[in-house]
Amino acid sequence: MAETSTHRALLWLVAISFFMQTLDATIVNTALPAMARDLGESPLRMQSVIISYSLAMAMLIPISGWLSDRFGSRKIFFAAILIFTLGSLCCALSTSLNQLVIARVIQGAGGAMLMPVGRLAVLQAVPRQEFLVAMSFVTIPGLVGPLIGPTLGGWLVEYASWHWIFFINIPIGTVGCAACLRFMPDFRQAERPQLDVSGFLLLAFSMASISLALEGMSELGERRAYGIVILIFGLASLAAYWLHALKHPAPLFPLRLFSTDSYRIGLLGNLFARIGTGAMPFLVPLMLQLGLQLSPSEAGMMMVPIALTGMLVKKFGKPLIDRFGYRRVLVGNTLVIGLCMASFALFGLNYPPWLRYLQLSIFGAVNSLQFTAMNTITLKDLDAGLTSSGNSLLSMVQMLSMSLGVAGASSLLAAVSRHIVVEGSTDVLQAFQITFICVGLVTAASACIFWQLEPDAALHDQRSDKMESDLG
Repeated sequence: MAETSTHRALLWLVAISFFMQTLDATIVNTALPAMARDLGESPLRMQSVIISYSLAMAMLIPISGWLSDRFGSRKIFFAAILIFTLGSLCCALSTSLNQLVIARVIQGAGGAMLMPVGRLAVLQAVPRQEFLVAMSFVTIPGLVGPLIGPTLGGWLVEYASWHWIFFINIPIGTVGCAACLRFMPDFRQAERPQLDVSGFLLLAFSMASISLALEGMSELGERRAYGIVILIFGLASLAAYWLHALKHPAPLFPLRLFSTDSYRIGLLGNLFARIGTGAMPFLVPLMLQLGLQLSPSEAGMMMVPIALTGMLVKKFGKPLIDRFGYRRVLVGNTLVIGLCMASFALFGLNYPPWLRYLQLSIFGAVNSLQFTAMNTITLKDLDAGLTSSGNSLLSMVQMLSMSLGVAGASSLLAAVSRHIVVEGSTDVLQAFQITFICVGLVTAASACIFWQLEPDAALHDQRSDKMESDLG
């Protein structure tokens, strides 16, 4: 009985940590215009607040498992909550954009370790026959976070101030630290694998360089030239990692992962399809406030249908894949997602609000189906010895694609804005409309990647049920 109570407390601890991390990934989106006004910045230059958070997570996720094995799950999970909480406090106290970006990097560093280490602790603590039920329990709050994040962020901005979207993490983090010391088991590996430090540094430098270069493309003159130089360095670093992994005895991500067709195609599909979908939480609230003149709370409410229909459609993913196969589902669904994004260009000042809700609801449903299908096809055929590194690489790519999506979309929006000038001022709404069309077309083009899947690739084994429960 005592063991069951300990397990229940652990599940609650991990679930609340997941909730805190996913909430903070979305709560900031509706607050960007208010932050910009307070910090004396243009709202169209606030993308670095989102990019810094997701990029920090992408860079540190690959070593989170090694840190847990080396120092113990209790110490690393406690450090993750503490760093995330301190980062939240620094965000709330920031008085400039540069300070806020640095604080978001600290937040992302803590958030990067929360989910992988928490999931690993649950895997090691809970009996195998109860693992699926346990993972379902801890992932539900992670789905609720994006549901209430934009609305809560808009409400706090409108009736308090944007600082409170970070202050609310302080009491939660404080309680989490105390609970971690009491309920988190201290798992660690007896034989600690050696960390591929060179490979980690090459990958981290590559991810940071490519993201910063894309963000710098929105600038003119010398700064844009610097962005091109940084991009070249990033691509060179990525090539260097590939050569390094070929000869290293235990690389951070073994290249044997890419010998599995479904993993190779699924990972590339995740990267390029998520670049478009990762830009939506940034673009949609900005357009609603800057282009349609909605209040922060109204913009937050408009985001609810995306998360709500995303949760409701989860149970239909497996039957659709069983009936039509991965190739048909992913190719068709990717095209529909691109069309949905492009359709947001129809939003205007006289556009019926109910039709906006309908379009956002459809996007939320097909986007959720896309995530379930992409995640499962990526991991389902991996050998048992490659599952851990394959899952870590997938998590890294997911966060990286969000960073690239926001960086690319903001650069495109800035470029379009410079060329649409009506009576001496930028037509902001039209700039957003053109950006949505372009992002939608790019996302639809990623359907070509999923076309490379085998036509009859369908889910029929018992492992698939486990993957869908874990990832969906």
